[in-house]
Amino acid sequence: MKAGIVGLPNVGKSTLFNCLSNAKAQSANFPFCTIEPNIGVVNVPDPRLNRLEELVNPERVIPATVEIVDIAGLVKGASKGEGLGNQFLANIRETDAIIHVLRCFDNDNIVHVDGSVNPIRDKETIDIELQLKDLEAVEKRLEKVKRAARTGDKEAQKELAVLETLHKGLSAATSVRAIEIAENDRLSYVKPLQLITEKPVLYVCNVDDRAAANGNEYVNVVKKAIEHEDAQVLMLAVATEADINELETYDERQLFLEDLGLDEPGAAKLIRAAYKLLNLETYFTAGQKEVRAWTIPAGATAPQAAGVIHTDFEKGFIRAEVISFADYDTLGSEQKAKEAGKARVEGKEYIVQDGDVMHFRFNV
Repeated sequence: MKAGIVGLPNVGKSTLFNCLSNAKAQSANFPFCTIEPNIGVVNVPDPRLNRLEELVNPERVIPATVEIVDIAGLVKGASKGEGLGNQFLANIRETDAIIHVLRCFDNDNIVHVDGSVNPIRDKETIDIELQLKDLEAVEKRLEKVKRAARTGDKEAQKELAVLETLHKGLSAATSVRAIEIAENDRLSYVKPLQLITEKPVLYVCNVDDRAAANGNEYVNVVKKAIEHEDAQVLMLAVATEADINELETYDERQLFLEDLGLDEPGAAKLIRAAYKLLNLETYFTAGQKEVRAWTIPAGATAPQAAGVIHTDFEKGFIRAEVISFADYDTLGSEQKAKEAGKARVEGKEYIVQDGDVMHFRFNV
């Protein structure tokens, strides 16, 4: 599962990417510094995994991961191929969620492509380009469906109604995720179009270190502007996060964070937010050889969760032995959880809960 970092040129995307992935993407004070997308596999911080490591003392520990993609900066006219428009839009279409970086700090030494700091204008610039590209895709589909609807095709007529709703919303500069459409219709007619503005979005307000804990007026304006969207906002002092990354010891990093009034690096919060944005959850396997976090879509059944380890586990699934993380944590071991009657046997219909510690029984 991939989350793509997007934004205008020079808002801090590549610096943020470096903070998240420790991969040194090029970042500099000029537009279009990033051309080819950089991809980093990022560990998801999870205190539950650390606790299981303490309790089990395994030979190795493997965290859950998310792919983060640093995509080239977008400019006005991208939907018509301006700047790196076509390439940008192809790259963003391949991601599952969007991390939209907005500049929310003043600094005369860092140039802004539009000459001044205005996060709402910046947001609208990108939104409009993405909406125009989606409008293009909807219009293309509309032409085809209209012909079928005229012949009396009932299914085509239902799809036509949904497409007309999409067209009206996009024409009024509303992103697909904010257009009211019944969930069944969304699954049947909208999902197959792979529209960019339907992807879930997290707005990252890139602030200076003074605003890292409590935000500033720019952040307040962004929060107000996205109230109608199904979206989240996170504040991050990206340049400061880069400085924290350069410190050698954990104690030095903690002192730096305390001075800013923060309890953990913002990058850790962002990775967890991206994981949630992708609608992902974690279950664990825990043994002497390995303690590992496995990534599943929210709502996955026990056989589907087993299939993440190996497809044979899903095909030959018999049952799952499950202990909730809370019980494992409180009781201190798998054996004690069993003795206390907290280990359950679940079948094929079981919906895996975030934090379950699981063993699978299967037959191939």
